[in-house]
Amino acid sequence: MELTPQEYQQLVQKHVKPSPLGKDMLWAFVVGGGICVLGQGILDFWKAAGLNEKDAATATSITLIGLSALLTGLHLYEKLAKYAGAGTLVPITGFSNSVASPALEFKSEGFVLGTAAKMFTIAGPVIVYGISASIVYGIILVILGAL
Repeated sequence: MELTPQEYQQLVQKHVKPSPLGKDMLWAFVVGGGICVLGQGILDFWKAAGLNEKDAATATSITLIGLSALLTGLHLYEKLAKYAGAGTLVPITGFSNSVASPALEFKSEGFVLGTAAKMFTIAGPVIVYGISASIVYGIILVILGAL
């Protein structure tokens, strides 16, 4: 049985359930905001522990990265992401998850060809294009005399 593209689309539309967009956006907002509130609480904790603003910010980043990697390793981050969707993509925790998840997935292939080789399959392009864009923007600012 061969289907035309239009027939296939009709078949797909018949079986797909509608996306609860409002509910998904609410969960993303609540969880993303919750991660940010957690980050602020961690920052306040490190400041109360006696760190200056710059060191407290660094310690907060390290803590959030560690917590995200731990939750990824315990398979809790993916359960959270199932409900929160884009809310778990808050830059620092989402980036940590994008590095830890493939590393764990391919650990059975060994440290070099598994964990190390696959660790940046998701995060690698983000790093490459992020660095490349910052270089291009820097050159443009130098040319325009803004620096």
